[in-house]
Amino acid sequence: MNNKNIVITIARQYGSGGKTIGEMLSKELNIPYYDKDLMKLASDDSGINEALFNKADETIKNTSLFKAAKKVYQGELIPPESDDFTSNENLFNYQAKIMKELAETESCVIIGRCADFVLKDYDNVLSVFIHAPEDFCKEQAAKKHSMPEKELEKFIAKTDKRRAEYYKYHTGREWTDARNYDLCLDSSKLGFERCVEEIKAYIAVRFRQ
Repeated sequence: MNNKNIVITIARQYGSGGKTIGEMLSKELNIPYYDKDLMKLASDDSGINEALFNKADETIKNTSLFKAAKKVYQGELIPPESDDFTSNENLFNYQAKIMKELAETESCVIIGRCADFVLKDYDNVLSVFIHAPEDFCKEQAAKKHSMPEKELEKFIAKTDKRRAEYYKYHTGREWTDARNYDLCLDSSKLGFERCVEEIKAYIAVRFRQ
Protein backbone atom coordinates (compact mmCIF):
# COMPACT_ATOMS: atom_id res chain seq x y z
CA MET A 1 0.00 0.00 0.00
CA ASN A 2 1.02 3.63 -0.25
CA ASN A 3 3.21 5.36 2.34
CA LYS A 4 0.70 4.63 5.13
CA ASN A 5 -0.40 1.31 6.48
CA ILE A 6 -4.14 0.63 6.61
CA VAL A 7 -5.88 -1.63 9.11
CA ILE A 8 -9.32 -3.10 8.43
CA THR A 9 -11.21 -4.33 11.51
CA ILE A 10 -14.12 -6.69 10.92
CA ALA A 11 -16.86 -7.37 13.47
CA ARG A 12 -19.31 -10.02 12.33
CA GLN A 13 -22.51 -11.83 13.20
CA TYR A 14 -22.07 -15.58 13.33
CA GLY A 15 -22.74 -17.10 9.90
CA SER A 16 -22.56 -13.77 8.06
CA GLY A 17 -19.23 -14.72 6.49
CA GLY A 18 -17.21 -11.93 8.10
CA LYS A 19 -14.26 -14.22 8.68
CA THR A 20 -14.30 -15.43 5.05
CA ILE A 21 -14.58 -11.85 3.80
CA GLY A 22 -11.62 -10.90 6.00
CA GLU A 23 -9.53 -13.77 4.61
CA MET A 24 -10.44 -12.87 1.02
CA LEU A 25 -9.60 -9.22 1.65
CA SER A 26 -6.21 -10.06 3.15
CA LYS A 27 -5.38 -12.20 0.08
CA GLU A 28 -6.52 -9.53 -2.40
CA LEU A 29 -4.63 -6.74 -0.67
CA ASN A 30 -1.72 -9.05 0.12
CA ILE A 31 -1.68 -8.06 3.80
CA PRO A 32 -1.64 -10.22 6.99
CA TYR A 33 -4.85 -11.54 8.57
CA TYR A 34 -5.19 -11.76 12.36
CA ASP A 35 -7.79 -13.77 14.19
CA LYS A 36 -6.83 -16.30 16.84
CA ASP A 37 -3.12 -15.64 16.20
CA LEU A 38 -3.60 -12.41 18.16
CA MET A 39 -3.79 -14.56 21.27
CA LYS A 40 -0.48 -16.25 20.48
CA LEU A 41 1.15 -12.83 20.02
CA ALA A 42 -0.40 -11.53 23.26
CA SER A 43 0.75 -14.65 25.09
CA ASP A 44 4.32 -14.24 23.81
CA ASP A 45 4.30 -10.58 24.79
CA SER A 46 2.86 -11.03 28.28
CA GLY A 47 4.29 -14.41 29.19
CA ILE A 48 0.73 -15.50 30.13
CA ASN A 49 -0.19 -19.02 28.99
CA GLU A 50 -1.94 -18.99 25.61
CA ALA A 51 -4.59 -21.41 26.92
CA LEU A 52 -5.89 -18.64 29.21
CA PHE A 53 -6.30 -16.32 26.22
CA ASN A 54 -8.14 -19.05 24.32
CA LYS A 55 -10.47 -19.66 27.24
CA ALA A 56 -11.39 -15.98 27.51
CA ASP A 57 -11.64 -15.41 23.77
CA GLU A 58 -14.66 -13.23 22.91
CA THR A 59 -16.47 -14.37 26.05
CA ILE A 60 -16.80 -13.07 29.55
CA LYS A 61 -17.54 -15.10 32.65
CA ASN A 62 -21.16 -14.69 33.66
CA THR A 63 -20.18 -13.62 37.16
CA SER A 64 -18.55 -10.51 35.77
CA LEU A 65 -21.76 -9.64 33.91
CA PHE A 66 -23.57 -8.99 37.14
CA LYS A 67 -21.10 -6.39 38.33
CA ALA A 68 -22.58 -2.98 37.72
CA ALA A 69 -19.30 -1.48 36.54
CA LYS A 70 -18.17 -2.49 33.10
CA LYS A 71 -14.44 -2.82 32.54
CA VAL A 72 -14.29 -0.42 29.62
CA TYR A 73 -10.83 -0.62 28.11
CA GLN A 74 -8.70 2.42 28.94
CA GLY A 75 -5.37 1.31 27.48
CA GLU A 76 -3.67 0.19 30.69
CA LEU A 77 -1.81 -3.03 31.52
CA ILE A 78 -1.93 -4.75 34.92
CA PRO A 79 1.58 -5.55 36.24
CA PRO A 80 2.77 -9.17 36.77
CA GLU A 81 2.92 -8.77 40.56
CA SER A 82 -0.82 -8.06 40.71
CA ASP A 83 -3.37 -10.79 41.47
CA ASP A 84 -5.30 -9.58 38.43
CA PHE A 85 -2.40 -10.12 36.03
CA THR A 86 -4.15 -13.09 34.39
CA SER A 87 -7.69 -11.65 34.71
CA ASN A 88 -9.92 -11.45 31.64
CA GLU A 89 -9.43 -7.68 31.69
CA ASN A 90 -5.67 -7.98 31.44
CA LEU A 91 -5.87 -10.67 28.76
CA PHE A 92 -7.94 -8.15 26.79
CA ASN A 93 -5.44 -5.36 27.59
CA TYR A 94 -2.58 -7.40 26.12
CA GLN A 95 -4.51 -8.25 22.97
CA ALA A 96 -5.32 -4.55 22.63
CA LYS A 97 -1.62 -3.69 23.03
CA ILE A 98 -0.78 -6.07 20.15
CA MET A 99 -3.52 -4.56 17.96
CA LYS A 100 -2.13 -1.06 18.53
CA GLU A 101 1.39 -2.21 17.70
CA LEU A 102 0.09 -3.78 14.48
CA ALA A 103 -1.81 -0.59 13.55
CA GLU A 104 1.38 1.40 14.02
CA THR A 105 3.61 -0.91 12.02
CA GLU A 106 1.75 -2.72 9.23
CA SER A 107 -1.34 -3.00 7.06
CA CYS A 108 -3.55 -5.91 8.12
CA VAL A 109 -7.05 -7.30 8.66
CA ILE A 110 -8.16 -7.92 12.28
CA ILE A 111 -11.23 -10.03 13.05
CA GLY A 112 -13.43 -9.35 16.10
CA ARG A 113 -12.07 -8.73 19.60
CA CYS A 114 -13.40 -5.15 19.80
CA ALA A 115 -10.64 -4.00 17.43
CA ASP A 116 -12.83 -1.15 16.14
CA PHE A 117 -13.03 0.27 19.69
CA VAL A 118 -9.39 -0.36 20.62
CA LEU A 119 -8.22 1.40 17.45
CA LYS A 120 -10.93 4.08 17.29
CA ASP A 121 -8.42 6.94 17.63
CA TYR A 122 -6.24 5.75 14.74
CA ASP A 123 -6.89 7.57 11.48
CA ASN A 124 -5.52 4.68 9.42
CA VAL A 125 -8.20 2.23 10.58
CA LEU A 126 -11.36 1.28 8.70
CA SER A 127 -13.97 -0.52 10.82
CA VAL A 128 -16.51 -2.83 9.18
CA PHE A 129 -19.53 -4.71 10.55
CA ILE A 130 -20.76 -7.68 8.51
CA HIS A 131 -24.32 -8.79 9.18
CA ALA A 132 -27.03 -10.85 7.47
CA PRO A 133 -30.60 -12.06 8.11
CA GLU A 134 -31.09 -15.12 10.30
CA ASP A 135 -31.93 -17.50 7.41
CA PHE A 136 -28.72 -16.64 5.56
CA CYS A 137 -26.60 -17.04 8.72
CA LYS A 138 -28.28 -20.38 9.39
CA GLU A 139 -27.58 -21.56 5.85
CA GLN A 140 -23.90 -20.61 6.15
CA ALA A 141 -23.53 -22.11 9.64
CA ALA A 142 -25.10 -25.38 8.42
CA LYS A 143 -22.13 -25.81 6.07
CA LYS A 144 -19.85 -26.04 9.10
CA HIS A 145 -22.05 -27.68 11.72
CA SER A 146 -24.29 -30.67 11.22
CA MET A 147 -26.98 -30.21 13.84
CA PRO A 148 -30.78 -29.95 13.77
CA GLU A 149 -32.16 -26.58 12.68
CA LYS A 150 -33.43 -25.61 16.13
CA GLU A 151 -30.07 -26.40 17.71
CA LEU A 152 -28.30 -24.40 15.02
CA GLU A 153 -30.58 -21.43 15.71
CA LYS A 154 -29.73 -21.64 19.41
CA PHE A 155 -26.01 -21.98 18.68
CA ILE A 156 -25.99 -18.86 16.45
CA ALA A 157 -28.05 -16.83 18.94
CA LYS A 158 -25.78 -17.90 21.81
CA THR A 159 -22.59 -17.06 19.88
CA ASP A 160 -23.88 -13.61 18.91
CA LYS A 161 -25.12 -12.95 22.46
CA ARG A 162 -21.67 -13.86 23.80
CA ARG A 163 -19.94 -11.55 21.32
CA ALA A 164 -22.37 -8.71 22.13
CA GLU A 165 -21.79 -9.12 25.88
CA TYR A 166 -18.02 -9.26 25.43
CA TYR A 167 -18.16 -6.09 23.31
CA LYS A 168 -20.40 -4.24 25.79
CA TYR A 169 -18.23 -5.28 28.73
CA HIS A 170 -14.98 -4.02 27.24
CA THR A 171 -16.29 -1.00 25.29
CA GLY A 172 -19.48 0.14 27.05
CA ARG A 173 -21.12 0.18 23.60
CA GLU A 174 -23.73 -1.87 21.76
CA TRP A 175 -22.09 -4.32 19.34
CA THR A 176 -24.72 -3.93 16.58
CA ASP A 177 -24.85 -0.10 16.69
CA ALA A 178 -23.98 1.12 13.19
CA ARG A 179 -22.43 4.28 14.69
CA ASN A 180 -19.47 2.21 15.93
CA TYR A 181 -18.39 1.36 12.39
CA ASP A 182 -17.36 3.10 9.19
CA LEU A 183 -19.12 0.54 7.02
CA CYS A 184 -21.98 -1.91 7.67
CA LEU A 185 -22.56 -4.52 4.96
CA ASP A 186 -25.33 -7.11 4.53
CA SER A 187 -23.46 -10.09 3.09
CA SER A 188 -26.69 -11.82 2.01
CA LYS A 189 -27.45 -8.98 -0.42
CA LEU A 190 -23.95 -8.47 -1.76
CA GLY A 191 -22.29 -11.88 -1.52
CA PHE A 192 -18.77 -12.22 -0.11
CA GLU A 193 -16.90 -11.06 -3.21
CA ARG A 194 -18.95 -7.87 -3.55
CA CYS A 195 -18.41 -7.15 0.16
CA VAL A 196 -14.66 -7.33 -0.49
CA GLU A 197 -15.11 -4.98 -3.48
CA GLU A 198 -17.13 -2.52 -1.37
CA ILE A 199 -14.44 -2.44 1.33
CA LYS A 200 -11.73 -1.91 -1.29
CA ALA A 201 -13.78 0.88 -2.89
CA TYR A 202 -14.20 2.56 0.51
CA ILE A 203 -10.43 2.32 1.10
CA ALA A 204 -9.80 3.92 -2.31
CA VAL A 205 -12.08 6.86 -1.55
CA ARG A 206 -11.16 7.43 2.07
CA PHE A 207 -7.43 6.88 1.86
CA ARG A 208 -7.14 8.13 -1.74
CA GLN A 209 -5.45 4.92 -2.80
